[in-house]
Amino acid sequence: MLHHAICAAAVVLATCAAAQDPGTAVQKTTISLGTATPGGGFPLYGGALAEVVNQTDASLLLEPRNTKGSTENIPLLEAGSLDIALVAGEPAYEALMGIGRPRTPLKILAAMYSTPGMFAVRGDSPARSIRDLVGKPVAFGARGSGLVMLSRYVLDGLGLDQDRDFQAIYLDRAGDGPAMVLDGRAAALWGGGAGWPGFTAMAQAGGRFLAPDADELERIRDKHPFLKALTVPAGSYPGQDAEIHSVGSWSFILARPTLSDDIAYRLARALDRAEDALGKKLPQARETTAANTLAAAPSLDLIHPGVLRYLREIGLAK
Repeated sequence: MLHHAICAAAVVLATCAAAQDPGTAVQKTTISLGTATPGGGFPLYGGALAEVVNQTDASLLLEPRNTKGSTENIPLLEAGSLDIALVAGEPAYEALMGIGRPRTPLKILAAMYSTPGMFAVRGDSPARSIRDLVGKPVAFGARGSGLVMLSRYVLDGLGLDQDRDFQAIYLDRAGDGPAMVLDGRAAALWGGGAGWPGFTAMAQAGGRFLAPDADELERIRDKHPFLKALTVPAGSYPGQDAEIHSVGSWSFILARPTLSDDIAYRLARALDRAEDALGKKLPQARETTAANTLAAAPSLDLIHPGVLRYLREIGLAK
């Protein structure tokens, strides 16, 4: 409650201060955006998002903040300590559906991008399949990252346990993973999506990718049907000449329960107007569209009412 009061007061004070100054041309509403640990995909996305939103709507001031990632962002949003935050598909799904925890009151502001999960290894690695990594040290990412949850689901679908069947390495900083693989401390790096910084570093150093084969993909989806069949397009990384098929989910921008309809509407409008600019800054952000938000949300009632109002206004939602 105290966190919510502080957040609400900050928004009101920022707006009132601007209104009381006759020399101020635009009233600013400051909005905190939780991302993740430095070196990962979320801080990269959050920086690009803030830049284009702030340029598109001068009345909004989006301020990214590093956090421990998705599993910290959810309770921070629930406590009102953040206004909006980036949350990977698996923790978002569990929270929104009430799986293993009480159902969250958080709402979807926008779909970010799809995240097909896979491993990266050195170019000279003998590993040719996921099974070849069993018993080896593998950097699965920052402990609070949604990518770590995705890997658990994928491996569980194959009858493998992340901590029992691998020498699991959890990072303090997502950006530390590539160096560990390249210098031999780890046999592989887990990650996901197109344009992910860790995979870009691996590919630039001659690395290659390992994903589930067709039979493994079927097994994974049979056990965890909420995971979607996804594809990493050819050319998403240096030297990646063929598309890669895997499974994964959509990451979301979630909003605290008390974010006003007006602010959510303005954010949705700014995001829609900034689609092209965001996609030019970050290839994976080309999937951040109003249409994808509507399609990726598990149900309409999970989308913020202010966002739904905008989607109806532009003719996407009924």
